Amino acid sequence: MKYLIILGDGMADWKVESLGDKTLLEYAHTPYMDMLARKGQCGMLVTVPDGFHPGSEVANMSVMGYDLPRVYEGRGVLEAASMGVELQPGDMAMRCNLVCIENDLLKNHSAGHITTEEAEVLIDFLQEHLGNEYVHFYKGVQYRHLLVIRGGDKHIACVPPHDVPLKPFRPLMVKAETEEARSTAELVNKLILDSQRLLAEHPINQKRRAEGKDPANSIWPWSPGYRPEMKPLSSRFPNVKSGAVISAVDLIRGIGRYAGLRVIEVQGATGLYDTNYEGKAAAALEALRTDDFVYLHVEASDEAGHEGDVNLKLKTIENLDARILKPVYEELNSWSEPVTIAVLPDHPTPCAYRTHTAEPVPFLIYYPGIEADSVQEYNEDACRDGMWGELKKDEFIRILLNGKL
Repeated sequence: MKYLIILGDGMADWKVESLGDKTLLEYAHTPYMDMLARKGQCGMLVTVPDGFHPGSEVANMSVMGYDLPRVYEGRGVLEAASMGVELQPGDMAMRCNLVCIENDLLKNHSAGHITTEEAEVLIDFLQEHLGNEYVHFYKGVQYRHLLVIRGGDKHIACVPPHDVPLKPFRPLMVKAETEEARSTAELVNKLILDSQRLLAEHPINQKRRAEGKDPANSIWPWSPGYRPEMKPLSSRFPNVKSGAVISAVDLIRGIGRYAGLRVIEVQGATGLYDTNYEGKAAAALEALRTDDFVYLHVEASDEAGHEGDVNLKLKTIENLDARILKPVYEELNSWSEPVTIAVLPDHPTPCAYRTHTAEPVPFLIYYPGIEADSVQEYNEDACRDGMWGELKKDEFIRILLNGKL
């Protein structure tokens, strides 16, 4: 048996009045998700433990069954792993967004979805002017980058920028949680304000404004932490001798690296609605020929939810069904070795709220010959009646990989 998780980041949602009081998963045309739900077994999964922020790093680590209170060290360290940045003792890593500030409001968390090529120029510029032996900026993808502070103290309160669209930015700046962390908080806040001064009239931003695009005129560091102690999946599940992760997002690649998975790059994978769905499906199938476990992550629905765009999010859900799940299922149906398929989001990203929430998410598990439960379609309401009820902690991954709790 081999195993494939297809994760639609942020797919779950609330009921939408304009859709007849249905959720987007209820309303969307998803014949393959519905078919696998009918043929398989369903339930709900709590992916955000009590006391944790509903971030993608928390939720995806939960899907893989990691004990968050024991291993969680924030988002930055996971992205560092994906980028090949080896953290040394005493290094504190932070996710570092390029954002757009307008009239002192944090207009958006993505600098208008700046391109990677534009962002690389700006990060190099910031490293040249603000970097030193204690502060280092590392280039990532699009608006997602990395800040490493040697000797930094992680006990600082940071606000994820995607949680606060159109809010005044100054009250949201970093605050020390302990007296020892005060100097780190002051340093990060100084870097934010200095970046605004430096980026305001950078030629990249002048060009973006001339084209009617949002400028990337500030950094926004958040989610601080040190190198985590995560055991690879192979040490927890002997039937997973090798595995792979497929994602356009550094964060997910970093989780994959710490989980002992090889990272597969897919040309044209963007993390947005225009991602290379077919390329990701083909890469997953190719990986399953040699690996026991594949984690296929698609970011598009989450970004549409952050934008509050119901129609775009519906399109991303339907694309995942038609352009990933359909070709994957039809190909695997002809294989002699069975493959278990699981489909689920990591967390809801309701369009009405435009950020992540902590409600349990629906999941389905299917493999040839599985005894089906009574669920007839894949969505939040239907999966609540699934045979597995509501799972927590590592229960989902144990059922997936061991077939039982």
